[in-house]
Amino acid sequence: MAGGGAGRAKRLGTLLSGLLECGAFCGIIFGWASLVYVLKDLEYFRELCQPSPSPSPNRTLLPDCSGQDEQFSLVFTIGSFMNNFMTLPMGYVFDRFGTAVARLIAISLYTGGTLLVAFSTPELAVLLFPAMSMLSVGGILLILTNMQVGNLFGKYRSIVITLYNGAFDSSSAIFLIIKVLYERGLPLQAMFFFMAACSAWHLLRTLFLMPRTRIPYPLPPAYNYGLQCPGRSQSYRTYEEKRPPGDEGPEEVPLEPSAPKGGAAPVPFRPCVLSWLFFWHVVWLSVMQLRHYLFIGTLNPLLDHLARGDASLVSTYTNAFAFTQLCGVLCAPWNGLILDRHKRGKAHHPEGARGALADLQASVLSLVVTVTQCVLFSICAAVPVLPVQLATFVLQVISRSFLYGGNAAFLAIAFPPQHFGKLYGLAMALSALVALLQYPCIALVRSVLNGDPFYVNLGLIAVVLVAYVSPVVVARECRRRAKDLEAVSSPLDAPPGAETPAQTPH
Repeated sequence: MAGGGAGRAKRLGTLLSGLLECGAFCGIIFGWASLVYVLKDLEYFRELCQPSPSPSPNRTLLPDCSGQDEQFSLVFTIGSFMNNFMTLPMGYVFDRFGTAVARLIAISLYTGGTLLVAFSTPELAVLLFPAMSMLSVGGILLILTNMQVGNLFGKYRSIVITLYNGAFDSSSAIFLIIKVLYERGLPLQAMFFFMAACSAWHLLRTLFLMPRTRIPYPLPPAYNYGLQCPGRSQSYRTYEEKRPPGDEGPEEVPLEPSAPKGGAAPVPFRPCVLSWLFFWHVVWLSVMQLRHYLFIGTLNPLLDHLARGDASLVSTYTNAFAFTQLCGVLCAPWNGLILDRHKRGKAHHPEGARGALADLQASVLSLVVTVTQCVLFSICAAVPVLPVQLATFVLQVISRSFLYGGNAAFLAIAFPPQHFGKLYGLAMALSALVALLQYPCIALVRSVLNGDPFYVNLGLIAVVLVAYVSPVVVARECRRRAKDLEAVSSPLDAPPGAETPAQTPH
């Protein structure tokens, strides 16, 4: 860490406040099942329910509310699509205009989304569509600006980034808190007005605990950020102004390490996008994300179907699901231990292209474990027995935390660092398009399968199995790079910078 400038207390304040921000605000849409329970009780989209001739177990006629469930699923489908698809343009906004502008946009979107929910009524239920989309986009932009906080902590940088991703997963439990408070008599509108008022806290954090542009890596001497009292400490701007002519200073790359200077020319962006490595990684991400989104978006009607309309059982299992989401922040670092297992110990660790190859080889196990977890989760989700869903909830949160942390880590490992932001945004945007398939799946369950998702769940197991192709492709790429390195390792034949071609993805 850099000496002087921002002190330990300020850096810890930034870290902990960022963890709270990610864990309480950024990914709340993924707790959608808990909010749907409240909205159904308030009779949102109730006009879509139709009388049903089939009696319930207590011999009362229950209305057929599949149309209502489909409408709620559509709200989640659009919101989750915006959460991923807008990663690409929001990343551009962050790179182009800096942290302060990006956070002001995020705060505006988030405040607007919470106010729309607060002002919504059963007659104005359509406001949920823009509200959830605004909450999704605002949340993803907030976590994008928080990722750079890891740059303040040197060798603990990856741990901080992983924790923030885990906190993003855990934030879905916020809607559980709203559900519990609603059941104790607190109005839904009052809770969302409170969330809108929290935007003042986001704004104060933007002014005092976040940089105006980006946190550079590595940190320059006496680096500071945020509003400061005049004369208290040296700011990064002062450091830049006093820099000797010709000294370029540190690169302002928020998440990835700076590209090596000198040597061979960097790999262009186009070959990375068109490589089989990237294609199959997008498939890996897309099919598992579709499985997760479809499960979250249809959880409430699934529980209602398995509980045979018992509202008390549905509430209990909805709470259990939301409680398991809190464990996302604890599960996320496990994947990092798998990815970094070859770096532990006292043995010498290779650098350059050989180090990159070792990292890529380590990622194969991570990819396989992530797919296996998703397959097990999908099998449990397909079992039409209510108690089995408790195991499904546990496997779902572990699988989801491995999925998103592994996605970012693999892209940083397998491709040149200067393209990380673009590839990450592109992968998320493409996976968002695939995630739109969840709505026709929901319509199929409702219209053709009479509300029973069993056969769709079986089909999703087969789809998830396709993701095993990705680690196979990565293993083949590792062998290719190893052969290329061996071919240029001879002291008679190896030209300077000859390791670089082995890093070109195929």
